[in-house]
Amino acid sequence: MTTATEALGAARALGARFAGNVDGPLLSIALVILAVGLATLFSASTGFPGRVTSQAVNIAVALTVMWVVAQIPPQTLMRFAVPVYLAGVLLLVGVALFGEVVNGARRWLHVGVVRFQPSEIMKIAMPLALAWFFQRREGITTWREWLAAAVMLAVPVALIAKQPDLGTALLVTAAGFYVIFLAGLSWKVMLALAVAAGAAMPLLWSMLHDYQRRRVLTLLDPTSDPLGAGYHIIQSTIAVGSGGLTGKGWLEGTQTHLEFIPERTTDFIFAVFSEEFGLAGNATLLLLYLALIGRGIAIAANAPTLFARLLAGAIVLTFFTYAFVNMGMVSGILPVVGVPLPLVSYGGTALVTLFTGIGILMSIQKHRKLVQT
Repeated sequence: MTTATEALGAARALGARFAGNVDGPLLSIALVILAVGLATLFSASTGFPGRVTSQAVNIAVALTVMWVVAQIPPQTLMRFAVPVYLAGVLLLVGVALFGEVVNGARRWLHVGVVRFQPSEIMKIAMPLALAWFFQRREGITTWREWLAAAVMLAVPVALIAKQPDLGTALLVTAAGFYVIFLAGLSWKVMLALAVAAGAAMPLLWSMLHDYQRRRVLTLLDPTSDPLGAGYHIIQSTIAVGSGGLTGKGWLEGTQTHLEFIPERTTDFIFAVFSEEFGLAGNATLLLLYLALIGRGIAIAANAPTLFARLLAGAIVLTFFTYAFVNMGMVSGILPVVGVPLPLVSYGGTALVTLFTGIGILMSIQKHRKLVQT
């Protein structure tokens, strides 16, 4: 009897140890959003058999990755920051030289029997490396530090944009910029950069691919090409508007089930959600995202080191960027780019990346008393 009691006590202690680094509020909010995503995907996956089952597997993998990352102390994450960044850049160079071309874009790399998208690595590697960079300088920054940080950001972003993958390039740029901003970048410098970017618009326009230019022009007037470049925006805005205040009901979306909404299980799943759950559902989903972001901001504010604060802040703001850009493009206020709705859109790679970020937040929260300031 004593042996059984001791074994039970040891099992409980082991379970508590394994679950100890998992932040309850953060995980609870994420699981609710995942449940909303699965329900929406079930409705959206008409004509796509097996999507819900496949997404359930993706969720299991992502949660496992989150748990593993949550066990890694921030000090260890900082030691791996530079190797992960350099590996990511080398893989992007490998994509440029040997990558597989799919639908006119060279984004994938084969390593043995595995095919993956190295640009996803940079969504985590970029804030890791920049947070390490500013931590090493102990918050003392001159123009040389800002220039070095800008180069660290520009190199992988240029390689990703060359593939071309504008959506991922945007997210990597945002992740890196948020670290630089939180490190103390002057508002005067940001204003000067904004003016310079505005002046460079003609040059940037000439560098865009034809399909990227069409996306911008279509944003201004979707009806100019209603069956081509404007089709996505027109159909998604019809679906969003037709949801009204309370929506048509789960599984009752006509735009969805008559298959008018393109990419309805991935980038445009928010149109499916809006049609079926209406403005009330959208407000609820926004509150869930705000709760997740709020918890992340609280973790960042209580982080004990500069590295942890910069990293946590950048992860939270990047999550906000995911949601804002996806909802904006589906609603017709931003150009169409390949950015999924976080924790809702179908797809394993983005889900693992997002939960890696959540795992890092959990690590920072649970190890905050163990890190020397």
